[in-house]
Amino acid sequence: MKVCVFGAGAIGGHLAARLARGGAEVSVVARGAHLAAMRDKGLLVRAHDGDHHSRPHASADPAELGPQDAVVVTVKAPALPGVAAGIAPLLGPDTIVAFVMNGIPWWYYDGIGGGLEGRRIPELDPGDALRNAIGIARSIGGVVYSACTVVEPGVVQTENADIRVILGRPDGQPDARAERLAALMTAGGMPCSVTPDIRGAVWGKLMGNLTSAPLCILSRRTMKETLTNPVVRAAAVRIAAEGTAIAKALGHDLTQTPEQRITRSAGIDHKPSILQDLELGRAMEVDAILTLPLRLAHELAVPVPTLEMLSGLAMHAAAAAGLYAPREVAH
Repeated sequence: MKVCVFGAGAIGGHLAARLARGGAEVSVVARGAHLAAMRDKGLLVRAHDGDHHSRPHASADPAELGPQDAVVVTVKAPALPGVAAGIAPLLGPDTIVAFVMNGIPWWYYDGIGGGLEGRRIPELDPGDALRNAIGIARSIGGVVYSACTVVEPGVVQTENADIRVILGRPDGQPDARAERLAALMTAGGMPCSVTPDIRGAVWGKLMGNLTSAPLCILSRRTMKETLTNPVVRAAAVRIAAEGTAIAKALGHDLTQTPEQRITRSAGIDHKPSILQDLELGRAMEVDAILTLPLRLAHELAVPVPTLEMLSGLAMHAAAAAGLYAPREVAH
């Protein structure tokens, strides 16, 4: 199976290495020093189960890579317009595109049914660029659990053994191509499953983002360090409870209690990716992780006072750094 990872940074590099280890013919779209290092020395992932070295075909230009059986998009949400503009050479008639990303995805209302069916999210897909370039029929949703960092060009360091990927079509239907992709990841040491309820999986991952993003943006520290303060920890529990209430209003009953979720987070000595972006001066995923969940809460009349206050402060911090353009969140 020919698989291209579009956006091979930390997460993308980790997935590329796992896919290569699982037997896929892997290529990557990357840029800058990271791309140059992968071309020169290959890709090295240092993980709990050893060092994994591979030599994916690496390019900044998708046209050099040609049509694929699957494309795994691992860019941050602000980079999605660039994906829409550049992905065409990677697409054959049966290519699937798996968006393995944080936050509310651009396809969230496709396949949801009811009055919300087909609703657009212009913050994530301005001008329907992704919809027109890729389409819903070939799109696969995905979430990933993998705390990792690019420690030097061409080298990705993973933090722990708690890694997995969940894939699923927006309409919940089976997809043999997604199953093949999942089998390759699993064979490479990245457990991967295909679910008929990808939105439930999105909310399961989003809960961690909702608690870590605003708090860590404000503290500039890892989740473990941030939660050593009992007042901050209590606020994190309240955010988790509010996020759980939004998910429940959407029909998703999450398995962990807010207290259980924060107890687990208190052991994660890792800076979330949105804080890494702030520190590195990169565009931040504020809309996907904070703005859109808040909008859903307001539309569903779910009270989220703690999430509103801390997200508002985090948005100010991101805007002050020039990495986010503030938006009105309707009440």
